[in-house]
Amino acid sequence: MIRDKKITFAMILMINNDNMITVDSTTFNEISRPTYILEESRLRRNIQTIASVAQRSGAEIILAFKAFALWKTFPIFREYIGATTASSLSEARLAFEEFGSPAHTYSPAYTDYEIDDIARCSSHLTFNSLSQYSRLASRALSANPNLSLGLRVNPEYSEVGTALYNPCAPGTRFGVMSSQLPHQLPQGISGFHCHCHCESGADVFVRTLSHIEEHFSPWFGQIKWINFGGGHLMTRRDYDTDLLVRTLHSFHDRYPHLHIILEPGSAFAWQTGPLVAQVVDIVENRSIRTAIVNVSFTCHMPDCLEMPYQPAIRNAESLQLDDHAADPRVYRIGGNSCLSGDFMGSWRFPHPLQVGDNVIFEDMLHYTTVKTNLFNGISHPSIALLHTNGQLETLREYGYDDYRARMD
Repeated sequence: MIRDKKITFAMILMINNDNMITVDSTTFNEISRPTYILEESRLRRNIQTIASVAQRSGAEIILAFKAFALWKTFPIFREYIGATTASSLSEARLAFEEFGSPAHTYSPAYTDYEIDDIARCSSHLTFNSLSQYSRLASRALSANPNLSLGLRVNPEYSEVGTALYNPCAPGTRFGVMSSQLPHQLPQGISGFHCHCHCESGADVFVRTLSHIEEHFSPWFGQIKWINFGGGHLMTRRDYDTDLLVRTLHSFHDRYPHLHIILEPGSAFAWQTGPLVAQVVDIVENRSIRTAIVNVSFTCHMPDCLEMPYQPAIRNAESLQLDDHAADPRVYRIGGNSCLSGDFMGSWRFPHPLQVGDNVIFEDMLHYTTVKTNLFNGISHPSIALLHTNGQLETLREYGYDDYRARMD
């Protein structure tokens, strides 16, 4: 049972409103310890863009916690959107207790010991399989009779190029294929959920939508809503929001009874702020210079190694080769964990680096802040909010007690 009105997280404390400093947002020279910095002006710009798409298209667009869950910024989100999406009990509680509205919840597998509490914190509950629906749907409804139940479907088509992030790859564990659905849906299913994208453009959605309709339109008359999932990167500069709006309008014209939902995560926090780190040492091996910083790729920027991709560093040129000998301004960047592969390279800086120099990794809020870990017990970066007036507010600092709590 959920007894406390507020959930207590080992990794989060209350805001100290006195903890404000004025910073130069181009250099952040006032910062001497690792810090994730969320820039309020950029966040508002993104949310306003998304809210405009929702208003113009008639679709409901909600925030996916799997990409961004800094709950101290929820008051900003609540000015523009009304709901969020969750993938676990903890995320569902965060939606219900901190965002202030029940979650649209989907999980690959609900457990007997969590399903009741998840149901109480949710408005929509999507099942990954017919067997999970058969076993747990009635129990979920007993816990929350107001639930709208859905089923994740798999159109067997996705243009996601990285296998790690492709939800429709052969043998995937996600969703029910059309060939597995009975002609008449099980009683109580009100919607379909379909997630096929990852940082994708509107043109990808157009092509994906044709596959979704081809496979699942015979059942559209039996449902009330359809959730097209996340990965719609509508705040990227080259994203065609007009095409998305036209596509959603066209779909609604064909199926006017269906309520349309999208749940992007990255789009909300796309390019909303950096991770600021500092150089703590410079080492050289076989003419390769590595600047070791006080953050870790594996701990604090895991997507860089998982995708993989080389992040942008402010005022540095990303290089394809480790051509260090010819230019003393070229460095690999090494993390401070004991993992041998905790490095990336190479970049050319404007001048040779010195111990204490800031290294600013751009666009490090979406997915990064929710996937960090305490491997090696390495000091975790602080989290700060850069207000529109230029004041930097530290929302959270981390220490030994946070590491110790993870081992309790």
